[in-house]
Amino acid sequence: MSDTEPAIVISTDELARRLQGDRPPHVVFVGDADVYASGHIPTAGRVDFADLNHAEPPASGLLPPMAVLGEVLGNAGIRPDQTVIAYDDSGGGRASRLVWTLHALGHWRAGILDGGLAAWREDGHPLTSGEPAPGAETAPYPAELRSPEVVAGEEYIREHLDEPGVCILDARSPAEYRGEDLRAARGGHIPGAVNVDWGDNRDPRRSGRLRPLDELDALYRSRGLRRDQEIVAHCQTHHRSSLSYVVLRHLGFEHVRGYAGSWSEWGNRPDTPVITGPEPLPPENGRDSGGAR
Repeated sequence: MSDTEPAIVISTDELARRLQGDRPPHVVFVGDADVYASGHIPTAGRVDFADLNHAEPPASGLLPPMAVLGEVLGNAGIRPDQTVIAYDDSGGGRASRLVWTLHALGHWRAGILDGGLAAWREDGHPLTSGEPAPGAETAPYPAELRSPEVVAGEEYIREHLDEPGVCILDARSPAEYRGEDLRAARGGHIPGAVNVDWGDNRDPRRSGRLRPLDELDALYRSRGLRRDQEIVAHCQTHHRSSLSYVVLRHLGFEHVRGYAGSWSEWGNRPDTPVITGPEPLPPENGRDSGGAR
């Protein structure tokens, strides 16, 4: 790993080392102002998670308009020439949403801090409190959708539902996937979607850090994901599935998209196909064991 092209997941010790280097990355906390003020990584900027999301009913979790997004990123001190390391205090989904957003803008030098704020604190690295001192007015980030290949919409999924080279990854809980936990007008899952709860990416033995790479690889292989496929990750609003997006990139999957509208769009539309029930059967036994609605 070079100092100019970091891995998409970085350890606390590696970040601490690089912050002392000649070209330190720009660190950004994604979360609430009161958490940031109570203790944050020195020099870190902040993005409110809500500012990375835009609602157009029935969908929420969409990318904001580019002009709005440019102001949000600029206010956090993010510039196109920087390496950005995002972190949060809520399991990695918020930080990963910023990484996915930057990737969509063609800003590929972006990653997350493994374990976030809790890991940084546990490993004894310094924190500073309070709000940042007022500085010079920041310029808006020149936001433009330069990498549309990491974004998927409802129409894209409809067009690729029956393609074996495209896998829909549902990062919600199994109860949401089966249709038992209803968070939209309809419950269930997209036909053929594979369910890997976003929480399964984290290692309960390591203070919320990600599982080791070999365990993550085995997890996704056990669900039938292949590196030659295009993976489309979603949850309810592409919050949880943003962590899945980062993990798949971490594992070396090169063709990964995020469905920003996610189930807030698919489950609230009356004309989208929906399946209820458990995980799909293996391909040799049938496409899906649930019932279409």
